[in-house]
Amino acid sequence: MRTLKLTLAGIAAALISVSSVAADYTLTISSWAPPGHGINSKMWPGLIKMMEEATDGRVTAEIKYGLGSPPAQMDLVLDGAADMTIVFHGYQAGRFVATKLIELPGYEGNAEAASVAYWRVHERYLASANEHRGVKLIALHTHGPAQLHSDKKVTSLAGIAGMKVRVPGGVGSDVGAALGATGIKVPAPKVYETLASKAADGVVMPFESRAGFKLTEVAKNVYEIPGGLYRGSFAYLMNQDVFDGLPTDIQQALNEEVFGEPASRMVGAVWDEIDAGGRAATEAAGDNTINAASAADLAAYKPISENIIKNVLAEIGGKGIDAEAAYDMVKSEMAAN
Repeated sequence: MRTLKLTLAGIAAALISVSSVAADYTLTISSWAPPGHGINSKMWPGLIKMMEEATDGRVTAEIKYGLGSPPAQMDLVLDGAADMTIVFHGYQAGRFVATKLIELPGYEGNAEAASVAYWRVHERYLASANEHRGVKLIALHTHGPAQLHSDKKVTSLAGIAGMKVRVPGGVGSDVGAALGATGIKVPAPKVYETLASKAADGVVMPFESRAGFKLTEVAKNVYEIPGGLYRGSFAYLMNQDVFDGLPTDIQQALNEEVFGEPASRMVGAVWDEIDAGGRAATEAAGDNTINAASAADLAAYKPISENIIKNVLAEIGGKGIDAEAAYDMVKSEMAAN
């Protein structure tokens, strides 16, 4: 088995020319994020490049937009309307429970370390919940620590109470409720207009959104807490019949060299890159401010986060998973990466 070594420089090269050969199989990717977002400008091209290299150019893919709403993506792939997609688990309340493990507050480490840990813990503990049944799971990842973005300046944890805050679902919604915010659920592509129209006072998202969704224009303040208020959970999926229809040698190459931990590590590393870009865009904007949480805020958030962790682990345990062991494994894996 060859070992694929894909650097971020290689991903950048993929942006210029994803494929220079005629492929035997061109897969259709459904994406709900804007074309300029890192998911589409870096993550998908990186994954396509990995697939091309692993299969000697026999498999490639192309991104299509507007095939369905963010919550509809898994069903699009299940129904065969697209061959591949990315889903944000929090958009479908009740459909995904085990995936909330990686969203918990308090993890120390970047998105790359979290994404690698996520895949390994899924393989050992979470897969038994079978929450991605019917499709082929090809990667898992988390975004960076989520912070509060708002037009008004928030300088304390207590300042979040009473605000109308866009929350993503999953643990992000649990956090909003625990902090006394009124949660408003809209998918990420709608956050700009939600803030611009004053339908929400703020949003909780990672730093990449400052650039990826232009929050520097409509949410000029960031309230930043070390480690974030939560993390978000994503999965890359493929239609199972499409995968099964590929030649055996291609299936083997994709499984061994691309899908699983390699792809999860790559997209996690890219998320760290675009988080850094969002912070840079904030710092470059003359009218944006990053307001750091105080030591008192960190102390106040500790019991809140501990209660959320306790409740979520109980929820995951209800799926027949050893939630405490899985939680401990995430922390140890992240510390080792």
